[in-house]
Amino acid sequence: MKCPFCQHEETQVLDTRVSEEGDSIRRRRRCMHCDKRFTTYERIELAMPVIVKKNGSRTDFDPLKLRASLMLALRKRPVSVEALDEALQRIKDKLLSSGEREVLSGHVGELVMRELKRLDKIAYIRFASVYKSFEDVAEFQNMIEEFSGPPSRKK
Repeated sequence: MKCPFCQHEETQVLDTRVSEEGDSIRRRRRCMHCDKRFTTYERIELAMPVIVKKNGSRTDFDPLKLRASLMLALRKRPVSVEALDEALQRIKDKLLSSGEREVLSGHVGELVMRELKRLDKIAYIRFASVYKSFEDVAEFQNMIEEFSGPPSRKK
């Protein structure tokens, strides 16, 4: 750790304490060159990856935008706020645990579709119809048949 006063590289840790919240560590240090003392703090830095859109532009991850997309798909569906929050957290956890600094928007869309499929089939189909840009009714029909299974034969 560089000394903020003389920029010397060697400092000695005199005291280390964990904050009351437990989310940071406070260290008292002494410069070995100028003998001045200073305090440093260590905190965990969890940075969400930057989202790379289809057109190549980049934007910061926006959890409110993600929530709004999920809520739009889930509009008037019997899904609790707690279930929505858990789905959002799973998506954020997957993005963080990927370790990537940049993620394609298509990957985020796939994560959203996976969570909607778990939560509500209708919401999944709503989202997929926009996300996959269905061109005709046949594509929509194929998506619905995916959930209904093979057609039953009447005897």
